[in-house]
Amino acid sequence: MLVVLVVLLAVKGFAFINSLTYSAEAYEAAGKLTKQAWCAITGLGFVAQLILIGSSPLGIIHLVFTIASLVYLADVRPALAEVTSRR
Repeated sequence: MLVVLVVLLAVKGFAFINSLTYSAEAYEAAGKLTKQAWCAITGLGFVAQLILIGSSPLGIIHLVFTIASLVYLADVRPALAEVTSRR
């Protein structure tokens, strides 16, 4: 179970750091939530994971922020990359 928690921490950390790298204009051009919103969502998820590292990965807080981070990585990140021509 510790391995799962570490993997989820890495996913949330990557999503948070990646959300910081794009400009606010890119989020608007892609038609997604604002940069501040995505940075807050992914950042809170990362911090919550750090604080609750010993708890079950099936807890509601873990699930909500894991899904949010996966939505960012699967939907928002590709849209931002397309708008900014990053690969």
